[in-house]
Amino acid sequence: MFKWKKLGKVFDPTAYKNDAWLNEFAQAPSVLEFEDYIRVYFSCRPKADKNGQYVSYSSYVDLDKYNFNVIDVAKQPILELGEIGTFDEFGTYPVSVIKSDNKYMAYYGGWTRCESVPFNVAIGYAESDDGKVFKRLGNGPILSYSIDEPFILSGPKIRKFNDTFYLFYIAGRKWVLVNGKPEPVYKIRMAHSKDGMNWIKHNKDLVDDLLHENEAQASPDVTFSNGRYHMFFCYREASDFRHNKDRSYRIGYAYSTDLVNWHRDDSKVGLDVSENGWDSQMLAYPHIVHLNNKTYMFYLGNEVGRYGFGVAELEGEL
Repeated sequence: MFKWKKLGKVFDPTAYKNDAWLNEFAQAPSVLEFEDYIRVYFSCRPKADKNGQYVSYSSYVDLDKYNFNVIDVAKQPILELGEIGTFDEFGTYPVSVIKSDNKYMAYYGGWTRCESVPFNVAIGYAESDDGKVFKRLGNGPILSYSIDEPFILSGPKIRKFNDTFYLFYIAGRKWVLVNGKPEPVYKIRMAHSKDGMNWIKHNKDLVDDLLHENEAQASPDVTFSNGRYHMFFCYREASDFRHNKDRSYRIGYAYSTDLVNWHRDDSKVGLDVSENGWDSQMLAYPHIVHLNNKTYMFYLGNEVGRYGFGVAELEGEL
């Protein structure tokens, strides 16, 4: 079993309220390392509109790379919402950024609202010269629905192994009605690319279910260490997961030697909810970072990051 030391919550978006776009939530932390600091990209929300509807923006906070103290918080979203009728008109969440050939490449979930179900999501792409302000290359997604993946392509995590880009993401399998309200079930998928633009989908669920077929899996993040690829992700029940801690998000783990065939072994995770406090109800959206010869996991706590994200330090190696 891996052993993690919780370092606590390191960023609370409610301390930097800007009702125009940053009011609460710091969801799906994704880290990019610079020489003296790290930039943690996350997604946030302004207050709901008069109809109770939210939008989501992507932003960042710069942290000291040694003690994780806040250095700077973005003054504006890294990407504006899409134009009317486009796939990302109502949200850019979550986002994952990688630097390659002196440019910053961002992959994000673009949200649109629907009639019979609340939303649909496809994966968008944008670029930046400074990692602060991004520009989409077009008004459509870079990875969208297909015969095998008919809805909800989201949760992108971009990695590069052996000169090949890998995009780990989730794809919707079904909607289930819970007390008359549709809830999505999604599974972990992967695509690969040589240039980060043209993608080949593997069209295969990577991780077996632990709970049952309606288990929802999210936020797959993959790193390589000691001859294996290690995937940390989160999973939950399809219903009653928002306020019931026993049915809410927990961290899962799987390993592989080829990135295609994965063996799930949640007994190795070694990280669970606290008895009380900000992460006592759920653990969600893990992101693994190797810094200063140490391994850290950034993750969300209660209410899926409404009040920020925290960090745990691995004792030993993966």
